[in-house]
Amino acid sequence: MTLFPPTLEEARARIATVNPAEYSRSRNALNGAVTQLSPYITHGFISLPEVLEGVRLHHSVRTQDKFVFELGWREYFRHVWQHRGNGIFKSLHEGVLPDEAYADEIPVDILHASTGVAAIDMAVKTLYATGYLHNHARMWLASYMVHLRKVHWRAGADWMYGHLLDGDLASNHLSWQWVAGTGSHKPYLFNAENVSRYAPSAWHSAGSVIDTTYEELDHLARSPLSVAPSSVQADDFAIDEPLLITQPPTHLNLFTPNSNTVSGRDVWLVHPWSLGKLPEHLSANTVIVGVYVAEFHLAWPWSEKRWQFVNSRMTELTTERWYGNTASIIAALESANQVSGFSEAHVSTFLPATMLSEMTPCLFPQVDRRCDSFAKWWKMVSAGWSVE
Repeated sequence: MTLFPPTLEEARARIATVNPAEYSRSRNALNGAVTQLSPYITHGFISLPEVLEGVRLHHSVRTQDKFVFELGWREYFRHVWQHRGNGIFKSLHEGVLPDEAYADEIPVDILHASTGVAAIDMAVKTLYATGYLHNHARMWLASYMVHLRKVHWRAGADWMYGHLLDGDLASNHLSWQWVAGTGSHKPYLFNAENVSRYAPSAWHSAGSVIDTTYEELDHLARSPLSVAPSSVQADDFAIDEPLLITQPPTHLNLFTPNSNTVSGRDVWLVHPWSLGKLPEHLSANTVIVGVYVAEFHLAWPWSEKRWQFVNSRMTELTTERWYGNTASIIAALESANQVSGFSEAHVSTFLPATMLSEMTPCLFPQVDRRCDSFAKWWKMVSAGWSVE
């Protein structure tokens, strides 16, 4: 059974099980009361206002709750992306070492879950098997890769994004920068004791390179030398890395953009980040067209799991689904009477604003000027804003 059934019903059912008090108490544990809503939020099955409203049906929720705070982090990362654009894919400032001190290639023992550090190998295996990782495990994996193995955060972030079902470019890449120290004031470090406190026994890493003090880990992070790689030979690698695909699998049966079905009709565009309930204002004449923009997927390949997750839901919503480059999609839509859809940063750089003119619902007030501090941003958006 899949961990994330790609249905709106499943997303809503998970909202109904969220307990903010339990979330606050146990969210750092790998088996804690986390929501596992992120793939549904990333792909627009549900919006953040819908999540909060659904939770409020069953629980009292306060602005200062950790649950609301974490929803804030998601919108804050989007705020930074909105104002910095592609700048989020470069170091926001220098970390503990210059960018040149880090490698652009991920070591093969990491890719094959054969480092000998149980927490890292379990994280990689879980990522490949499910397309998901608890946030604590993501931080451990990123910290190990950047600070001990000297992999540049951008290489790690790109790789993890490709395998995640919930990969959001802002949340993923800015979280890696926070761990790396290029988006925060210090590197995020962890040790075997931290793992044993929050993870099941299979993840425990006694006797490994992370079984040391934070002072020693800080010293290793500031050294330009990588810790010794695993001595495991290729024939004994634990697992193969799943392929990351720049084009949709053929069995998804996508079409090339074609004007025949949209000529003279109103069109509502559905893209991979707008898979929620269709707007009620759509007329009976409206054609629902799903689009995958080829340029995006060439830059950001997905696992087959993610293609299937997204396309299963998109099939429920649409009349037909297209895969093509920007020019071919725009050309096919020129004969339509009117084209509308939800604006979303992952696709708005490719398709005209006139085609994606409706705004995706936000939970917090929008801040017009760039804010480089979450604490300052939170103070601004939460002032006078209350969920109570």
